[in-house]
Amino acid sequence: MLRWTVTFIILAIIAGIFGFGGIAAGAASIAKILFFIFIVLFIISLITGRKRL
Repeated sequence: MLRWTVTFIILAIIAGIFGFGGIAAGAASIAKILFFIFIVLFIISLITGRKRL
C-alpha cells in the first residue's frame, strides 16, 4: 500500500509541474485529485501499517 502512495504522490507532483507551468490545462485538476488520493492512502497506510504487539 505504501508503494501506491509513493506512486500517486510522484504522479501528483509531475502533473502539478505540468499544470502550473502552463503545459497542460487539465493537469492542475488531475494533480489536485491525485494529491487527495495520496493523502487518503497515506492515512490508511499509517493506520493499517506495521502494528507492534
